[in-house]
Amino acid sequence: MVGHAVAAMAAWRVVALAATAMVAFASNSVLNRFALDEGSIDAATFSTIRISSGALLLVLLVAVRKGPAVRLHSRRAWISAAMLFGYASAFSFAYLRIGAGAGALLLFGVVQIVMYSHAIARGERPGWAGWVGLAMAAAGIVALVAPGATAPDPVGAALMVVAGLAWAGYTLRGRGASDPIGTTAANFVLAVPFALALQAIVAIGSRSTVQVEPAGVAAAVMSGAVASALGYTVWYAVLPRLTGIQAGIIQLAPAPLAVFGGVLLLGEALTLRVVAASVLVLSGVAAGVVASQRSKPRGRAAEAAGGA
Repeated sequence: MVGHAVAAMAAWRVVALAATAMVAFASNSVLNRFALDEGSIDAATFSTIRISSGALLLVLLVAVRKGPAVRLHSRRAWISAAMLFGYASAFSFAYLRIGAGAGALLLFGVVQIVMYSHAIARGERPGWAGWVGLAMAAAGIVALVAPGATAPDPVGAALMVVAGLAWAGYTLRGRGASDPIGTTAANFVLAVPFALALQAIVAIGSRSTVQVEPAGVAAAVMSGAVASALGYTVWYAVLPRLTGIQAGIIQLAPAPLAVFGGVLLLGEALTLRVVAASVLVLSGVAAGVVASQRSKPRGRAAEAAGGA
């Protein structure tokens, strides 16, 4: 009886932490789109401040805790940092062209497809419900980006697909993290030089002075220090408790949150296309949840042993 209670408590803790991370992910879409839509900051500067503020907060957290220091000389950390930078920069530039809701649907739809594919390759078997869920997510993405009057900008959509691929890679590499705070801190610190290099290239190429207003800086800091640094740390802490299929399913949750956040907070239009795509993606989540309950236990073992 006690063992069942402890297991239930642990399960609820995982659910609560995962939900916290998903709200943080959705907040990133709304904050980024808000700052760029208001014209209070440019995409490159937003990315630089986001990554730098996240790195600063995480280094401070590592410094005050009693634990290992941040390891910056690891090849693994550099690769993860490059993926983090690729995601954050493509994410910001995509939001110059598409809305928060459409962007989140694309981002996390791509993530689910990659996570599913990786999990299946590592031995997880989602069953018929899982395959249906994967098909629905793919259909939702196709429905969203198909040519038409209300289709998102193709360049913005392509950039968000790149962001989704980078984020999926970053997530997979985090599955074996034994020190979530230290690992995330190293990733953020090592991503800063990439962000600064991109900003220098953009500044030279545009030959114009970057105009940064307090509202844009505040949104970037909130996105970096809170929604990203803390959100990603929580996510890295939860990942070892999830199968690959479950991780892919859960990461679809920010999409509808960002859709309605964009409508309520940014005044974005709720088009029939976005509604249809949301229904397909959320239906895929429901099917995937059923599949995750039936996936073989060896899938989790294979994931945990393989890391990424």
